[in-house]
Amino acid sequence: MRYNEADGRGRALKIFPTLNIQQGRVIPTFGDGAPSPLAPQVIVERLLDGGCSHLALVDVDAAQNQGHNRELIGQLLRGLQARGTRPCVQVAGGIRSSDQCSYLLDHGATWLVVGTLLQKSSLVVEQLVGRFQAHLTAGIDARGGQVHCSGWAGSATGVSAGDMALRAKAFGFKRLHFVDLAGRDGGQPDFETARAIQEASRLPLLMGGSLTSRSHLEAAQATRVLQGGLVDALLFLQDQDLLGLLHPACA
Repeated sequence: MRYNEADGRGRALKIFPTLNIQQGRVIPTFGDGAPSPLAPQVIVERLLDGGCSHLALVDVDAAQNQGHNRELIGQLLRGLQARGTRPCVQVAGGIRSSDQCSYLLDHGATWLVVGTLLQKSSLVVEQLVGRFQAHLTAGIDARGGQVHCSGWAGSATGVSAGDMALRAKAFGFKRLHFVDLAGRDGGQPDFETARAIQEASRLPLLMGGSLTSRSHLEAAQATRVLQGGLVDALLFLQDQDLLGLLHPACA
């Protein structure tokens, strides 16, 4: 397969093992599972040893306005920069200011996800895009094609995911991340909404939230509209079949 240069379709799916960090520990994406007994640094090293070339770090506390894990994420990013071949890293969770963006990018982040601000503060979004456009990704949290505010705990806004994608594109975002909230309810991945987002925006699109297995990732690849898929990092430590899917190159 080859890439469509305009919208990122058709190339092998990039897989982002995702560390959800809460109070300094890595927690499962769903449910009330206990935090991993492994330190975040150990989990990252195991993923890198398995061939990981893309990572996602989510500051759960910052996303919920209950503190933050900025220093820990900075340490993880510095450690990755020190490696000979370092992965591409996307950081999400409570990114709302230029200072936060500068801190994370200075420590080695590749992409930063801006989500809630798209619905709450157009002025700040415009400022961030003006300074950091090449590194920004617009986050779209949706269930059943409808955007929800504040992620898993939020309510429907009455805005379609496709319309939010167009709004993000109008702000100047060049990359989108669809968080499929159906995954929390045990539903199958909502590739229909992913397709609607990508076809409305014609921008490179990542999807996460509901991808939990090899079959999900194979189905994501088959849609031919997704550039990347985000999967709970803890699942890779439990499933060698998943670990074998990680790609060795960053682009």
